[in-house]
Amino acid sequence: MELDPQMKAILDTITAAGGKPFNAMSPDEARAGIKLLVQVFGGAPEQVAKIEDRRIPGPAGEIPLRIYTPASAAPMGALVYFHGGGWVIGDIESHDEVCRALAKGSGCVVVSVDYRLAPEHKFPAAPEDCHAATKWVAANAAALGVDPNRIAVGGDSAGGNLAAVVAQMARDHGGPKIAFQLLIYPATDWSKESASQREFVQDGYILSRGDMVWFYDHYMTSAADKTNPYFSPACAKSLAGLPPAFVMTAAIDPLRDEGEAYGEALRKAGVAVTAKRYPGVCHGFVMMGAKLDAGKQAIADCCAELKKAIGR
Repeated sequence: MELDPQMKAILDTITAAGGKPFNAMSPDEARAGIKLLVQVFGGAPEQVAKIEDRRIPGPAGEIPLRIYTPASAAPMGALVYFHGGGWVIGDIESHDEVCRALAKGSGCVVVSVDYRLAPEHKFPAAPEDCHAATKWVAANAAALGVDPNRIAVGGDSAGGNLAAVVAQMARDHGGPKIAFQLLIYPATDWSKESASQREFVQDGYILSRGDMVWFYDHYMTSAADKTNPYFSPACAKSLAGLPPAFVMTAAIDPLRDEGEAYGEALRKAGVAVTAKRYPGVCHGFVMMGAKLDAGKQAIADCCAELKKAIGR
């Protein structure tokens, strides 16, 4: 396990500041912690032609959205983005820098979804909100300057899980049409333990097996959720008919193997998949582009894949 020198410097900074693992915090402490991480490791936000905050009807009340419109000619492709944070932490603000960069770099509208969080709102609240938001984007494509045939879903970590789930929900429930899925170190299977889950049990590398247990325990309604495909998308009876995917994984991450296995399972089901593992970096590295070259490269790769899939 050889750390990228820049990644090591980031981890050393967190350790020196007395950073605690997620599994040693309350949800409120963890939510404050991710805000601090974003402040420390974030950079100057990309300028986007237009940013608008909206609230749309959802299955249990209004869902806040932030819509990033780049300086591109309509109709554009759109990425409906679900933030990471183990279904417990994170929000529109924590992922503002990432969404700005994706919108500017891809030339696509990015719609960031502030779905309900656990433990206040357990499974299936998050996927229900995310599916509803995706349907709203499709129904309002013309007003958004979006081509309804070029809508993608994407997200990081828990957001990657939700993107994979929404792709399945759209396939299973008559829409909306999804053209592409951007899966950034996604959580895909809590029904069994992967080799990377067993490998990365030590705290101090952003995400550990213990952190995963903490997040899932807050998110789960019951143990039966583990094999529900809208909770663990790898448990779907079939992955056929799902949209093409870019699956990104980090080498030093308990989620590494399940993300790569999901990409391979999609490929075996006839889905076009591009997969890339980034060496020397930990979970969450995409949000550290201001201090980490690998994070910058990952965003550039995401933008290139979005251009190919839903660009002009």
